[in-house]
Amino acid sequence: MGFDANVEILRMAFWQIIMAAGPVLAIALAVGLTIGIIQAATSINEMTLSFVPKLIIVLVSFALLANFMLIRLTDYFAFIFDRISTLG
Repeated sequence: MGFDANVEILRMAFWQIIMAAGPVLAIALAVGLTIGIIQAATSINEMTLSFVPKLIIVLVSFALLANFMLIRLTDYFAFIFDRISTLG
């Protein structure tokens, strides 16, 4: 297993991290930006107004996307374990 194969596996690992965590982070970013714009427009600077809705929406999105994330990660780890078994 050479340097190029190791770099390819590391690239795949980073891509899996982005694909697994990206949707939840994008939803959190969109909700935070929307709430921030609403707070700036109405001059309401309450911290719980920005935290609680974001927390609830992120938890709901995590619950809905958990199956997708688990499938992506188990496929990747099955690939890694197959590569390990071919080495030894």
